[in-house]
Amino acid sequence: MGCACLSSFCWARAGVGVSVSKGLRGTLIGVGVSLAFLLVVYRLFAGSYNRMISLDEAVKSAWSQVEAVLQRRLDLIPNLVSTVKGYAEHESDTLKRVAEARSRAGGVMQVGESALSDPEKFARFQRVQAEIGGALGRLLLVSEQYPALRANESFLALQSQLEGTENRISVERTRYNRAVQEYNAYIRSFPRSAVARWGNFSSRPYFTAHEGAVAAPRVRF
Repeated sequence: MGCACLSSFCWARAGVGVSVSKGLRGTLIGVGVSLAFLLVVYRLFAGSYNRMISLDEAVKSAWSQVEAVLQRRLDLIPNLVSTVKGYAEHESDTLKRVAEARSRAGGVMQVGESALSDPEKFARFQRVQAEIGGALGRLLLVSEQYPALRANESFLALQSQLEGTENRISVERTRYNRAVQEYNAYIRSFPRSAVARWGNFSSRPYFTAHEGAVAAPRVRF
């Protein structure tokens, strides 16, 4: 009788042990699955966040190049106006418009990275650049009427520099817009869009010619 009771007790203890063991195993599996899920989420979050930083920096870098070439064009204007003025004094209205456009550009030239998150400031910057392009186009068109001016070595050198600068502006504008396209597409796709909202990543504007802008001046020799 005693042996039978002892045997029953042992089996009961064994059953409890097995039950506890299964429960613990289930808990550990649940914890493991949760940790694995959290790890996947973390890696996705961290990877997306770091990628956004990298793409945003690429946009800012491309923008700095755009500003540099636009500043180069701005720097050419005084000498160009001075040279044209020596041969075409009667074109005072055209020269005045170029000078005024340059003056307005000087006030918004170095907008820096802040303009990329300020649509109004960015739009104003684009309008001013379009105005400069239009004014330069008219100035070069006027120069066609003065053979002596077109034969001037200083003027020819400035024309060449301006043409090279305009081409460079086009190249840097394209590079910037490509960087913006890649960045915007990345932060808008799900689930990265959630990470973008959390990290305060917003869309960047494209740099395009303002509506009604005159085409970039084409230098002719």
